[in-house]
Amino acid sequence: MSSRSRRILLIFSLIAAMAAGYFAGAGRHVGHEPGAPGETAQPGEKTQYTCGMHPFIIQDEPGLCPICGMRLTPMRPGGEKAAAPAERRIKHWVSPMDPTYVRDAPGQDYMGHDLVAVYEEGSAPGQVLIDPVTVQNMGLRTAPVERRDLNRTIRTVGLVEYEEPRQFAVNSKIDGWVERLYVNETGQFVKKGQPLLDIYSPELVAAQQEYLLALRNRDRLAQSTFAEIAAGGERLLEAARTRLKYWDISARQIAELEKSGQPRKTLTLYSPYSGVVTKKDVVEGMRVMSGVDLLQISDLSRVWVHADIFEFELPWVRPGLSATVELPFAAGPDRVGKITYLYPYVIGETRTTQARIEFENPGLELRPGMYTNVRIAAQPVTDVLAVPNHAVLRSGKRETVFVALGEGRFEPRVVTTGVTDNEGFVQILSGLRVGERVVTSAQFMLDSESKLQEAIQKMLAPEPMETKPEIDLEDLF
Repeated sequence: MSSRSRRILLIFSLIAAMAAGYFAGAGRHVGHEPGAPGETAQPGEKTQYTCGMHPFIIQDEPGLCPICGMRLTPMRPGGEKAAAPAERRIKHWVSPMDPTYVRDAPGQDYMGHDLVAVYEEGSAPGQVLIDPVTVQNMGLRTAPVERRDLNRTIRTVGLVEYEEPRQFAVNSKIDGWVERLYVNETGQFVKKGQPLLDIYSPELVAAQQEYLLALRNRDRLAQSTFAEIAAGGERLLEAARTRLKYWDISARQIAELEKSGQPRKTLTLYSPYSGVVTKKDVVEGMRVMSGVDLLQISDLSRVWVHADIFEFELPWVRPGLSATVELPFAAGPDRVGKITYLYPYVIGETRTTQARIEFENPGLELRPGMYTNVRIAAQPVTDVLAVPNHAVLRSGKRETVFVALGEGRFEPRVVTTGVTDNEGFVQILSGLRVGERVVTSAQFMLDSESKLQEAIQKMLAPEPMETKPEIDLEDLF
């Protein structure tokens, strides 16, 4: 026999052996699963035990389930072929994505999904069926889906800060040296028009001299018979006066300069507003540059309180709501204000948004930098569908509840939730109807059971056979 013939004979022998093993294994399993319909009891057959919660757990001896710890129950040996189950009657058709979409005939929902049949008895696909005794042992409780009003009081912390429009900077518009400093302390109260400091500047002295020259020149040219010459002297004087005004020399100081006829060595800067000196960057004898801030004055007659609002609390907060501010270490009544502004960004360090509350501060009891306790009475959300918050299972991608259908049947339902109130109820935007009951305890065991049944169905479902091209034996050699 040639080498090629021996190879062909060996291949046919392997194929025949694999086929024989396949049919032999199929003959041992078909119709002989424990408790399968049509199984015939054999004399001396060994009793096997299984778990009521996990039917794939099968053991030859009694004991406890290795998954849930329940006692194993004996499996009933198969008898004569069971009668064919009666045909179930369809109650209605429902959308798999929206349980509120119910129809009396098959079809598709508004999203294009095929409607699923709901039967009058028994469990529909996707439901969990548990023995009532087991339900009682699990301590399973339910709560109704009802309409109610949701209320929430937000408790947070706040920080007292300056009112930004009432902060002012004092600087010089000319270069020079500080000859005298009238306000020399941080925290000192100043009034509007109070002198702050004197600045010596050679440029300022030269500008005053130019103004005096322009003043004398105007008086001399005013006697000219030519109108244009007289007008030119007036224009020159006005230009010199404007230059002094731009350097913050007041009209009163210009009038004194005209009266005395002698230029002043220093320029006095006056406080533009009343308030407290909150920043001081100047000392006597210091050389200052034009445009550099020397002092900062803040008016504390009104202050802001910035309250931190977490992201999940934002749906409850809006401008106009009443807010109560309490000073933890100060006696006296709480202060009540209103939210005037909600900042449109989130602070990265705290992941909070700030709500601004404005207060009058006549006694200066609210000092910038103080921490406060803030209570915000959110506006109620009225007449909404709600369930207990602990009835919702959150997996990160979706939110699920288990609906109790009665007779030990439970259906997992995907829902969309809204706000949560102080009493532990969460708003349901879609997925449930009034009157249904949801599981509020032991739903994690139902969740594991539903995932287990889904996995078993996927394993038992026949996979589509791939069409393989015919193999020519000549191509193997």
